[in-house]
Amino acid sequence: MSKVEIYSSMWCPFCHRAKQLLQSKGVGFEEFDVDANPTLRNEMTQRSGGRRTVPQIFIDDRHIGGSDELVALEREGRLSGMLQVE
Repeated sequence: MSKVEIYSSMWCPFCHRAKQLLQSKGVGFEEFDVDANPTLRNEMTQRSGGRRTVPQIFIDDRHIGGSDELVALEREGRLSGMLQVE
């Protein structure tokens, strides 16, 4: 299974949406709360090419984008392949 990382905020509805989608597919992920650790927000911004909004999602160290991009991948039928799930 792929390594999935999500930079998120506890109060972000888009973060919850992205996590629910991954959970519905049975995918585990590592979550980084940028509210609890401001250094993580800087790390997220660097890794995502300057994006400062949450969530920012990475699959196998590849930047996917936010919740909208994750949902679009699912709609296109490409997400399962990226996650290496059936």
